[in-house]
Amino acid sequence: MSTDRTRPAGRRDQSGPRSASNGPRSTPGGPRSVPPQRSRRLQPHRPLRPHQWFAERLLAVLSGQRPVHWMLGHTIGEAYDQLAELAPSTPLRATHGSRPVLRHCRGAQPATGVVEAFASIAAGDRVRAMAFRLEQ
Repeated sequence: MSTDRTRPAGRRDQSGPRSASNGPRSTPGGPRSVPPQRSRRLQPHRPLRPHQWFAERLLAVLSGQRPVHWMLGHTIGEAYDQLAELAPSTPLRATHGSRPVLRHCRGAQPATGVVEAFASIAAGDRVRAMAFRLEQ
C-alpha cells in the first residue's frame, strides 16, 4: 500500500502515521511534552432552577424575542394581563445591536411554594434589573 493512499489530503511529508511508541506521550498526572492550552474549564451542565428558567422566558418576552402568549400556562390572571400590557413596549430590547442576556439570577424562598427572584440583564454596555415572584 502506498503512503499516498493513507496520507490525509494536503499532507506532503512521506512518513506515515506515528505509532504510540515514537510520538509524544503524556500520562495522567505525569509531565507533558506539549504545554497545556490555557482555556476556561467547562462547568458540568446543571439544570436551571425554576426562577432561572422563568427569568430566561420572561427576558425573551420583554425583549421582543418571543410573543406574550409564550408565557401562557406560566403566568395567570392579573400577572398575565400586566405582562401583556408591558411586553409591546419591549422594555428589555436589544441596545446598539446587542441581544440582551441574563447575567445573574438569584432567588430566595420566603415561604413554602414561593420564590422571590431578581436578575441582572446585560445588553451591550447597559445593565438592567428585573424582579419577580413565583408562587405555586
